[in-house]
Amino acid sequence: MTVKKTGKSTFFIVVALIALFAVSTATGLDYLFGDNTTTVIKGVDDIRLGIDIKGGVDVTFAPAGDYDATDEQLDAATEIIKTRLASLGINDNELYSDGKSDRIIVRFPWQAGESNFDPEAAVKELGEMAELTFRKGTDTNTDEEGNATPAGEIVISGSDIEEAGYTQQPDSYGNYEWVVTLKLNGDGTSKFASATSELAGSSTPISIWMDNTMISAPTVNNAISNGNAVITGNFTSESAKKLADQINSGALPFKIETKSFKTISPTMGEGSLDAILLAAGIAFALIAVYMIVLYRIPGLVAVIALVGQVSGSIAAVTGWFGFQPGATLTIPGIAGIILAVGMGVDANIITGERIKEELRSGKSLDSAISMAYKRAFSAILDGNITNVIIAVILMGAFGVPSSFFSKILNRTIFFMFGATAEGVVYSFGFTLLVGVICNFIFGVFFSRLMVTSLSKIAGNRVLYGGDQK
Repeated sequence: MTVKKTGKSTFFIVVALIALFAVSTATGLDYLFGDNTTTVIKGVDDIRLGIDIKGGVDVTFAPAGDYDATDEQLDAATEIIKTRLASLGINDNELYSDGKSDRIIVRFPWQAGESNFDPEAAVKELGEMAELTFRKGTDTNTDEEGNATPAGEIVISGSDIEEAGYTQQPDSYGNYEWVVTLKLNGDGTSKFASATSELAGSSTPISIWMDNTMISAPTVNNAISNGNAVITGNFTSESAKKLADQINSGALPFKIETKSFKTISPTMGEGSLDAILLAAGIAFALIAVYMIVLYRIPGLVAVIALVGQVSGSIAAVTGWFGFQPGATLTIPGIAGIILAVGMGVDANIITGERIKEELRSGKSLDSAISMAYKRAFSAILDGNITNVIIAVILMGAFGVPSSFFSKILNRTIFFMFGATAEGVVYSFGFTLLVGVICNFIFGVFFSRLMVTSLSKIAGNRVLYGGDQK
Protein backbone atom coordinates (compact mmCIF):
# COMPACT_ATOMS: atom_id res chain seq x y z
CA MET A 1 0.00 0.00 0.00
CA THR A 2 1.53 3.31 -1.04
CA VAL A 3 1.44 6.62 0.78
CA LYS A 4 -0.99 8.15 -1.77
CA LYS A 5 -3.58 5.43 -1.12
CA THR A 6 -3.46 5.87 2.65
CA GLY A 7 -6.42 7.99 3.76
CA LYS A 8 -7.33 9.67 7.02
CA SER A 9 -9.50 6.76 8.12
CA THR A 10 -6.67 4.22 7.77
CA PHE A 11 -5.28 5.02 11.21
CA PHE A 12 -8.60 4.34 12.94
CA ILE A 13 -9.16 1.12 10.96
CA VAL A 14 -5.71 -0.21 11.87
CA VAL A 15 -6.12 0.75 15.54
CA ALA A 16 -9.53 -0.95 15.64
CA LEU A 17 -8.09 -4.13 14.09
CA ILE A 18 -5.17 -4.20 16.55
CA ALA A 19 -7.52 -3.56 19.48
CA LEU A 20 -9.89 -6.34 18.36
CA PHE A 21 -6.95 -8.70 17.89
CA ALA A 22 -5.52 -7.84 21.33
CA VAL A 23 -8.87 -8.31 23.10
CA SER A 24 -9.60 -11.63 21.37
CA THR A 25 -6.10 -12.83 22.21
CA ALA A 26 -6.59 -11.98 25.88
CA THR A 27 -10.16 -13.18 26.39
CA GLY A 28 -10.61 -15.84 23.71
CA LEU A 29 -14.04 -16.77 22.41
CA ASP A 30 -16.27 -19.55 23.72
CA TYR A 31 -19.90 -20.41 23.17
CA LEU A 32 -22.22 -22.68 25.12
CA PHE A 33 -24.52 -25.12 23.35
CA GLY A 34 -26.52 -27.18 25.82
CA ASP A 35 -24.06 -28.49 28.38
CA ASN A 36 -21.08 -28.32 26.01
CA THR A 37 -18.71 -25.38 25.79
CA THR A 38 -16.93 -24.98 22.47
CA THR A 39 -13.76 -22.88 22.23
CA VAL A 40 -13.54 -20.93 18.98
CA ILE A 41 -10.54 -18.79 19.91
CA LYS A 42 -8.19 -19.65 22.76
CA GLY A 43 -7.34 -16.89 25.22
CA VAL A 44 -4.67 -16.41 27.86
CA ASP A 45 -6.57 -18.65 30.28
CA ASP A 46 -5.97 -21.54 27.85
CA ILE A 47 -2.18 -21.19 27.98
CA ARG A 48 -0.37 -24.14 29.48
CA LEU A 49 2.17 -22.64 31.88
CA GLY A 50 5.54 -24.31 32.36
CA ILE A 51 6.77 -26.14 35.43
CA ASP A 52 8.96 -23.17 36.29
CA ILE A 53 5.89 -20.90 36.49
CA LYS A 54 3.01 -23.03 37.75
CA GLY A 55 4.41 -26.42 38.65
CA GLY A 56 3.23 -29.73 37.30
CA VAL A 57 3.22 -33.46 37.80
CA ASP A 58 5.81 -36.18 38.29
CA VAL A 59 4.71 -39.52 36.82
CA THR A 60 6.54 -42.83 36.85
CA PHE A 61 5.71 -45.19 34.01
CA ALA A 62 6.73 -48.84 33.75
CA PRO A 63 6.10 -51.74 31.36
CA ALA A 64 2.60 -53.13 31.93
CA GLY A 65 2.27 -56.50 33.60
CA ASP A 66 5.38 -58.63 33.98
CA TYR A 67 7.04 -57.43 30.78
CA ASP A 68 10.83 -57.09 31.19
CA ALA A 69 12.03 -54.27 28.97
CA THR A 70 15.62 -54.06 27.76
CA ASP A 71 17.70 -50.91 28.18
CA GLU A 72 17.39 -50.28 24.43
CA GLN A 73 13.59 -50.51 24.61
CA LEU A 74 13.47 -48.13 27.58
CA ASP A 75 15.66 -45.63 25.74
CA ALA A 76 13.48 -45.92 22.64
CA ALA A 77 10.30 -45.45 24.71
CA THR A 78 11.84 -42.42 26.41
CA GLU A 79 12.64 -40.74 23.09
CA ILE A 80 9.16 -41.48 21.74
CA ILE A 81 7.46 -39.98 24.81
CA LYS A 82 9.74 -36.95 24.57
CA THR A 83 8.70 -36.42 20.95
CA ARG A 84 5.03 -36.87 21.84
CA LEU A 85 5.30 -34.27 24.61
CA ALA A 86 6.80 -31.78 22.16
CA SER A 87 4.13 -32.63 19.57
CA LEU A 88 1.46 -31.78 22.15
CA GLY A 89 3.05 -28.34 22.60
CA ILE A 90 4.41 -29.29 26.04
CA ASN A 91 7.75 -27.52 25.69
CA ASP A 92 8.68 -27.70 29.36
CA ASN A 93 9.37 -31.24 30.56
CA GLU A 94 11.94 -33.49 32.17
CA LEU A 95 12.23 -37.08 31.06
CA TYR A 96 14.67 -39.88 31.81
CA SER A 97 14.72 -43.66 32.14
CA ASP A 98 16.00 -45.92 34.92
CA GLY A 99 17.18 -49.19 33.41
CA LYS A 100 17.78 -50.86 36.77
CA SER A 101 14.14 -50.64 37.83
CA ASP A 102 12.50 -50.55 34.39
CA ARG A 103 11.03 -47.12 35.02
CA ILE A 104 10.46 -43.99 32.91
CA ILE A 105 10.11 -40.78 34.95
CA VAL A 106 8.27 -37.87 33.33
CA ARG A 107 7.78 -34.38 34.71
CA PHE A 108 5.56 -31.99 32.79
CA PRO A 109 3.35 -28.96 33.57
CA TRP A 110 -0.34 -28.94 34.45
CA GLN A 111 -2.87 -28.55 31.70
CA ALA A 112 -4.43 -25.11 31.38
CA GLY A 113 -7.01 -24.76 34.14
CA GLU A 114 -6.14 -28.14 35.65
CA SER A 115 -5.99 -28.34 39.45
CA ASN A 116 -6.31 -32.07 40.20
CA PHE A 117 -4.01 -34.56 38.54
CA ASP A 118 -5.53 -37.63 36.92
CA PRO A 119 -2.78 -40.16 36.12
CA GLU A 120 -5.00 -41.99 33.64
CA ALA A 121 -5.57 -38.75 31.75
CA ALA A 122 -1.81 -38.15 31.68
CA VAL A 123 -1.23 -41.60 30.20
CA LYS A 124 -3.94 -40.98 27.64
CA GLU A 125 -2.49 -37.59 26.73
CA LEU A 126 0.95 -39.01 26.14
CA GLY A 127 -0.55 -41.88 24.17
CA GLU A 128 -0.23 -45.56 24.81
CA MET A 129 1.47 -47.96 22.40
CA ALA A 130 0.08 -46.19 19.31
CA GLU A 131 0.77 -49.19 17.09
CA LEU A 132 -0.76 -48.49 13.68
CA THR A 133 -1.57 -51.45 11.44
CA PHE A 134 -3.44 -51.93 8.18
CA ARG A 135 -5.02 -55.40 8.04
CA LYS A 136 -7.01 -57.51 5.61
CA GLY A 137 -10.62 -57.76 6.78
CA THR A 138 -12.06 -56.85 10.16
CA ASP A 139 -11.80 -60.16 12.01
CA THR A 140 -10.90 -60.13 15.70
CA ASN A 141 -9.91 -62.60 18.40
CA THR A 142 -11.49 -62.42 21.84
CA ASP A 143 -9.72 -63.61 24.98
CA GLU A 144 -11.27 -65.02 28.15
CA GLU A 145 -11.73 -61.55 29.61
CA GLY A 146 -13.65 -60.37 26.56
CA ASN A 147 -10.86 -58.21 25.14
CA ALA A 148 -10.87 -58.14 21.33
CA THR A 149 -7.65 -57.95 19.31
CA PRO A 150 -7.29 -57.67 15.53
CA ALA A 151 -6.79 -61.01 13.76
CA GLY A 152 -6.47 -60.05 10.10
CA GLU A 153 -3.22 -60.40 8.17
CA ILE A 154 -1.07 -57.27 8.53
CA VAL A 155 -0.64 -55.36 5.27
CA ILE A 156 1.58 -52.55 6.59
CA SER A 157 2.53 -51.24 10.03
CA GLY A 158 4.08 -48.13 11.50
CA SER A 159 7.58 -49.15 10.39
CA ASP A 160 6.42 -48.97 6.75
CA ILE A 161 5.40 -45.32 7.06
CA GLU A 162 7.86 -42.58 6.16
CA GLU A 163 5.72 -39.63 7.21
CA ALA A 164 2.18 -38.83 8.38
CA GLY A 165 0.27 -35.59 8.05
CA TYR A 166 -3.29 -34.30 8.25
CA THR A 167 -5.47 -32.28 5.90
CA GLN A 168 -9.01 -31.85 4.61
CA GLN A 169 -10.41 -33.51 1.52
CA PRO A 170 -13.91 -33.98 0.05
CA ASP A 171 -15.79 -37.17 0.88
CA SER A 172 -18.11 -39.06 -1.47
CA TYR A 173 -20.85 -36.49 -0.82
CA GLY A 174 -18.67 -33.49 -1.57
CA ASN A 175 -18.34 -32.46 2.07
CA TYR A 176 -14.86 -31.74 3.40
CA GLU A 177 -13.58 -33.97 6.19
CA TRP A 178 -10.34 -34.23 8.15
CA VAL A 179 -8.11 -37.15 7.18
CA VAL A 180 -4.66 -38.42 8.07
CA THR A 181 -2.31 -38.75 5.11
CA LEU A 182 0.48 -41.31 4.95
CA LYS A 183 3.59 -41.40 2.80
CA LEU A 184 4.96 -44.94 2.67
CA ASN A 185 8.60 -45.96 2.35
CA GLY A 186 9.84 -48.37 -0.32
CA ASP A 187 8.82 -51.58 1.47
CA GLY A 188 5.50 -50.10 2.53
CA THR A 189 4.71 -48.98 -1.02
CA SER A 190 5.38 -52.46 -2.37
CA LYS A 191 3.33 -54.20 0.35
CA PHE A 192 0.40 -51.80 0.02
CA ALA A 193 0.35 -52.03 -3.77
CA SER A 194 0.29 -55.84 -3.58
CA ALA A 195 -2.54 -55.94 -1.01
CA THR A 196 -4.72 -53.34 -2.73
CA SER A 197 -4.26 -55.12 -6.07
CA GLU A 198 -5.45 -58.35 -4.44
CA LEU A 199 -8.48 -56.81 -2.70
CA ALA A 200 -9.53 -54.27 -5.36
CA GLY A 201 -13.18 -54.75 -6.26
CA SER A 202 -13.78 -57.36 -3.54
CA SER A 203 -15.97 -57.10 -0.46
CA THR A 204 -12.98 -57.49 1.87
CA PRO A 205 -11.92 -54.12 3.29
CA ILE A 206 -8.53 -53.06 4.59
CA SER A 207 -9.13 -52.22 8.24
CA ILE A 208 -7.02 -49.60 9.99
CA TRP A 209 -6.18 -50.16 13.66
CA MET A 210 -4.56 -48.05 16.35
CA ASP A 211 -3.52 -50.62 18.93
CA ASN A 212 -6.69 -52.71 19.40
CA THR A 213 -9.11 -50.02 18.23
CA MET A 214 -10.36 -50.06 14.65
CA ILE A 215 -10.38 -46.54 13.20
CA SER A 216 -11.97 -47.32 9.86
CA ALA A 217 -12.38 -50.13 7.34
CA PRO A 218 -12.57 -48.72 3.81
CA THR A 219 -13.17 -50.96 0.81
CA VAL A 220 -10.56 -51.03 -1.93
CA ASN A 221 -11.77 -49.83 -5.33
CA ASN A 222 -8.44 -49.68 -7.13
CA ALA A 223 -4.85 -50.73 -6.59
CA ILE A 224 -2.76 -48.03 -4.88
CA SER A 225 0.85 -48.10 -6.04
CA ASN A 226 2.03 -44.48 -5.54
CA GLY A 227 3.02 -44.95 -1.91
CA ASN A 228 0.33 -42.64 -0.56
CA ALA A 229 -2.52 -43.71 1.73
CA VAL A 230 -5.31 -41.90 3.57
CA ILE A 231 -6.96 -42.69 6.90
CA THR A 232 -10.57 -41.57 7.33
CA GLY A 233 -12.62 -41.90 10.49
CA ASN A 234 -14.73 -38.87 11.47
CA PHE A 235 -11.67 -36.91 12.59
CA THR A 236 -11.60 -33.37 13.91
CA SER A 237 -8.55 -31.23 13.18
CA GLU A 238 -7.26 -31.97 16.72
CA SER A 239 -7.77 -35.75 16.56
CA ALA A 240 -6.28 -35.94 13.06
CA LYS A 241 -3.21 -34.02 14.20
CA LYS A 242 -2.90 -36.19 17.31
CA LEU A 243 -2.96 -39.41 15.27
CA ALA A 244 -0.45 -38.02 12.76
CA ASP A 245 1.85 -37.00 15.61
CA GLN A 246 1.57 -40.43 17.22
CA ILE A 247 2.44 -42.13 13.95
CA ASN A 248 5.38 -39.81 13.33
CA SER A 249 6.75 -40.35 16.82
CA GLY A 250 6.54 -44.14 16.42
CA ALA A 251 4.96 -46.84 18.54
CA LEU A 252 6.12 -47.54 22.05
CA PRO A 253 7.93 -50.90 22.16
CA PHE A 254 5.74 -51.99 25.09
CA LYS A 255 2.55 -50.95 26.82
CA ILE A 256 3.08 -48.65 29.79
CA GLU A 257 1.17 -48.18 33.02
CA THR A 258 1.32 -45.60 35.82
CA LYS A 259 3.27 -46.75 38.87
CA SER A 260 3.31 -43.53 40.88
CA PHE A 261 2.61 -39.84 40.62
CA LYS A 262 3.03 -36.66 42.62
CA THR A 263 2.72 -32.92 42.17
CA ILE A 264 5.64 -30.55 41.61
CA SER A 265 5.90 -27.05 43.01
CA PRO A 266 6.89 -24.31 40.56
CA THR A 267 10.65 -23.69 40.54
CA MET A 268 10.12 -19.93 40.35
CA GLY A 269 7.43 -19.83 43.04
CA GLU A 270 3.65 -19.42 42.92
CA GLY A 271 3.85 -15.66 42.49
CA SER A 272 6.48 -15.66 39.75
CA LEU A 273 4.01 -15.12 36.90
CA ASP A 274 2.32 -12.21 38.70
CA ALA A 275 5.74 -10.66 39.34
CA ILE A 276 6.72 -11.13 35.68
CA LEU A 277 3.47 -9.57 34.45
CA LEU A 278 3.80 -6.64 36.85
CA ALA A 279 7.39 -6.01 35.78
CA ALA A 280 6.40 -6.28 32.11
CA GLY A 281 3.53 -3.83 32.63
CA ILE A 282 5.77 -1.27 34.34
CA ALA A 283 8.45 -1.66 31.67
CA PHE A 284 5.90 -1.26 28.88
CA ALA A 285 4.47 1.87 30.50
CA LEU A 286 7.95 3.43 30.82
CA ILE A 287 8.75 2.54 27.21
CA ALA A 288 5.44 4.08 26.08
CA VAL A 289 6.15 7.34 27.90
CA TYR A 290 9.71 7.44 26.56
CA MET A 291 8.65 6.83 22.95
CA ILE A 292 5.81 9.37 23.01
CA VAL A 293 7.90 12.13 24.66
CA LEU A 294 10.87 11.58 22.36
CA TYR A 295 9.11 10.92 19.03
CA ARG A 296 5.57 12.29 19.57
CA ILE A 297 3.22 10.91 16.88
CA PRO A 298 5.68 8.25 15.60
CA GLY A 299 6.19 7.31 19.25
CA LEU A 300 2.44 6.94 19.83
CA VAL A 301 2.21 4.76 16.73
CA ALA A 302 5.14 2.69 18.00
CA VAL A 303 3.29 1.99 21.27
CA ILE A 304 0.18 0.86 19.38
CA ALA A 305 2.34 -1.35 17.15
CA LEU A 306 4.03 -2.88 20.20
CA VAL A 307 0.60 -3.79 21.60
CA GLY A 308 -0.06 -5.64 18.35
CA GLN A 309 3.34 -7.32 18.44
CA VAL A 310 2.92 -8.59 22.00
CA SER A 311 -0.62 -9.74 21.19
CA GLY A 312 0.71 -11.64 18.18
CA SER A 313 3.31 -13.41 20.29
CA ILE A 314 0.72 -14.39 22.91
CA ALA A 315 -1.69 -15.52 20.19
CA ALA A 316 0.93 -17.90 18.84
CA VAL A 317 1.39 -19.40 22.31
CA THR A 318 -2.35 -19.80 22.94
CA GLY A 319 -3.01 -21.40 19.57
CA TRP A 320 -5.09 -18.44 18.32
CA PHE A 321 -3.94 -19.12 14.77
CA GLY A 322 -5.70 -22.14 13.32
CA PHE A 323 -2.69 -23.50 11.43
CA GLN A 324 -0.63 -24.25 14.55
CA PRO A 325 -1.45 -25.55 18.04
CA GLY A 326 -0.66 -23.77 21.28
CA ALA A 327 2.60 -24.13 23.17
CA THR A 328 3.68 -24.19 26.80
CA LEU A 329 4.68 -20.77 28.10
CA THR A 330 7.97 -21.06 29.98
CA ILE A 331 10.47 -18.58 31.37
CA PRO A 332 12.72 -19.01 28.27
CA GLY A 333 9.61 -18.47 26.12
CA ILE A 334 8.88 -15.23 27.93
CA ALA A 335 12.53 -14.24 27.39
CA GLY A 336 12.01 -14.75 23.64
CA ILE A 337 8.96 -12.46 23.69
CA ILE A 338 10.88 -9.79 25.63
CA LEU A 339 13.86 -9.95 23.27
CA ALA A 340 11.54 -9.58 20.27
CA VAL A 341 9.84 -6.58 21.92
CA GLY A 342 13.26 -5.01 22.37
CA MET A 343 13.89 -5.47 18.66
CA GLY A 344 10.49 -3.89 17.99
CA VAL A 345 11.36 -0.85 20.09
CA ASP A 346 14.68 -0.60 18.29
CA ALA A 347 12.94 -0.69 14.90
CA ASN A 348 10.63 2.14 15.86
CA ILE A 349 13.52 4.21 17.24
CA ILE A 350 15.40 3.79 13.96
CA THR A 351 12.32 4.91 12.01
CA GLY A 352 11.62 7.83 14.36
CA GLU A 353 15.19 9.11 14.03
CA ARG A 354 15.04 8.75 10.25
CA ILE A 355 11.87 10.85 10.11
CA LYS A 356 13.58 13.55 12.19
CA GLU A 357 16.63 13.55 9.89
CA GLU A 358 14.54 13.79 6.73
CA LEU A 359 12.46 16.66 8.14
CA ARG A 360 15.56 18.56 9.25
CA SER A 361 17.02 18.20 5.77
CA GLY A 362 14.13 20.26 4.43
CA LYS A 363 11.83 17.60 2.97
CA SER A 364 8.07 17.87 3.16
CA LEU A 365 6.28 15.78 5.77
CA ASP A 366 4.95 13.21 3.28
CA SER A 367 8.33 12.85 1.59
CA ALA A 368 10.14 12.61 4.93
CA ILE A 369 7.87 9.81 6.15
CA SER A 370 8.11 7.89 2.88
CA MET A 371 11.88 8.20 2.63
CA ALA A 372 12.41 7.45 6.34
CA TYR A 373 10.58 4.12 6.17
CA LYS A 374 12.39 3.13 2.98
CA ARG A 375 15.82 3.87 4.41
CA ALA A 376 15.07 2.44 7.85
CA PHE A 377 13.83 -0.86 6.46
CA SER A 378 17.28 -2.14 5.47
CA ALA A 379 18.67 -1.39 8.94
CA ILE A 380 15.65 -3.06 10.60
CA LEU A 381 15.97 -6.08 8.32
CA ASP A 382 19.68 -6.45 9.09
CA GLY A 383 19.02 -6.23 12.82
CA ASN A 384 16.26 -8.82 12.77
CA ILE A 385 17.59 -11.33 10.26
CA THR A 386 20.22 -12.58 12.72
CA ASN A 387 17.48 -13.31 15.25
CA VAL A 388 15.49 -15.14 12.58
CA ILE A 389 18.51 -17.32 11.78
CA ILE A 390 19.09 -18.09 15.47
CA ALA A 391 15.41 -18.91 16.04
CA VAL A 392 15.22 -21.19 13.00
CA ILE A 393 18.34 -23.09 14.07
CA LEU A 394 17.03 -23.54 17.61
CA MET A 395 13.62 -24.73 16.35
CA GLY A 396 15.22 -27.03 13.80
CA ALA A 397 17.77 -28.55 16.14
CA PHE A 398 15.56 -28.94 19.20
CA GLY A 399 12.03 -29.20 17.80
CA VAL A 400 9.77 -32.12 16.98
CA PRO A 401 11.47 -34.23 14.26
CA SER A 402 8.37 -33.96 12.05
CA SER A 403 8.32 -30.13 12.18
CA PHE A 404 9.18 -28.04 9.12
CA PHE A 405 12.51 -26.65 10.32
CA SER A 406 13.59 -29.97 11.85
CA LYS A 407 13.02 -31.75 8.55
CA ILE A 408 15.25 -29.27 6.75
CA LEU A 409 18.08 -29.01 9.27
CA ASN A 410 18.13 -32.63 10.46
CA ARG A 411 18.42 -33.86 6.88
CA THR A 412 21.15 -31.41 5.91
CA ILE A 413 23.10 -30.42 9.03
CA PHE A 414 22.13 -32.24 12.23
CA PHE A 415 21.51 -35.72 10.81
CA MET A 416 24.70 -37.10 12.42
CA PHE A 417 23.47 -36.18 15.90
CA GLY A 418 20.14 -38.01 15.77
CA ALA A 419 16.68 -36.67 16.60
CA THR A 420 16.08 -34.52 19.65
CA ALA A 421 13.16 -32.60 21.10
CA GLU A 422 14.37 -30.27 23.84
CA GLY A 423 11.23 -28.23 24.36
CA VAL A 424 12.64 -25.48 26.59
CA VAL A 425 15.18 -24.47 23.94
CA TYR A 426 12.54 -24.81 21.23
CA SER A 427 10.20 -22.55 23.22
CA PHE A 428 12.73 -19.71 23.22
CA GLY A 429 13.30 -20.05 19.48
CA PHE A 430 9.56 -20.23 18.80
CA THR A 431 8.58 -17.06 20.66
CA LEU A 432 11.61 -15.23 19.29
CA LEU A 433 10.73 -16.10 15.70
CA VAL A 434 7.06 -15.20 16.16
CA GLY A 435 8.03 -11.91 17.79
CA VAL A 436 10.36 -10.94 14.94
CA ILE A 437 7.67 -11.74 12.36
CA CYS A 438 5.15 -9.68 14.32
CA ASN A 439 7.70 -6.87 14.47
CA PHE A 440 7.72 -6.64 10.69
CA ILE A 441 3.91 -6.85 10.48
CA PHE A 442 3.06 -4.36 13.21
CA GLY A 443 6.27 -2.37 13.73
CA VAL A 444 7.01 -1.77 10.04
CA PHE A 445 3.95 -2.28 7.82
CA PHE A 446 1.14 -1.20 10.16
CA SER A 447 3.27 1.58 11.69
CA ARG A 448 3.84 3.08 8.26
CA LEU A 449 0.11 2.99 7.50
CA MET A 450 -0.72 4.70 10.79
CA VAL A 451 1.96 7.40 10.58
CA THR A 452 1.10 8.18 6.95
CA SER A 453 -2.59 8.38 7.79
CA LEU A 454 -2.01 10.64 10.81
CA SER A 455 0.13 12.98 8.70
CA LYS A 456 -3.06 13.84 6.78
CA ILE A 457 -4.92 14.59 10.02
CA ALA A 458 -2.18 16.28 12.05
CA GLY A 459 0.30 17.80 9.62
CA ASN A 460 2.33 19.89 12.04
CA ARG A 461 6.01 18.95 11.47
CA VAL A 462 6.79 19.49 15.17
CA LEU A 463 4.62 16.48 16.01
CA TYR A 464 7.00 14.30 14.02
CA GLY A 465 10.26 15.66 15.40
CA GLY A 466 10.82 18.40 12.85
CA ASP A 467 11.05 22.20 13.10
CA GLN A 468 8.06 24.50 12.70
CA LYS A 469 7.95 26.16 9.29
